[in-house]
Formats: sequence, C-alpha cells, structure tokens
Amino acid sequence: MKQGIHPDYQEVVFMDSATGAKFLAGSTLKPTETIEFEGKTYPLVRVEVSSASHPFYTGKQKFAQADGRIEKFNKKYGMAKKD
Repeated sequence: MKQGIHPDYQEVVFMDSATGAKFLAGSTLKPTETIEFEGKTYPLVRVEVSSASHPFYTGKQKFAQADGRIEKFNKKYGMAKKD
C-alpha cells in the first residue's frame, strides 16, 4: 500500500438516536464526540436510523398496497388466472 493516501481506519461506536442502541464498527469517520463503551473510550457517531429502529428490520413495516405490479396488470387487462 502507498503511504499517506489512505484515511485513518479506527473503531467507532454508532448510536441510534431514536432507540439509543449502540454498536461498534470500523470506520474512517472522524467524529469529535467520544463515549465509554464496554470499558473503553471510542469516538461516537450518531445515526438517525439503524437496524434497531428501521421498520423493515423491527417487523413494524406496514404495506400501503397489497397488490403487486403483476396482479395490478392482470386485474387491469383481464388476464386473471382461471381456476
């Protein structure tokens, strides 16, 4: 690897602002805040949405529309399945 062209890679704690959930990951971000996590001090990055608060991952996602594109097409053009 060439020296001096790559950003510094470090362990960073990401915290979900909505739920307060924290997880440790590697990142090249350089946050100014720090936090005590599992006995060590790490830089802190606050995120608005993570897997702890996103409706898809929490199972709280609601479907606004029950029919898919194929069913809509079949309804519209009369190509419904015949039993």
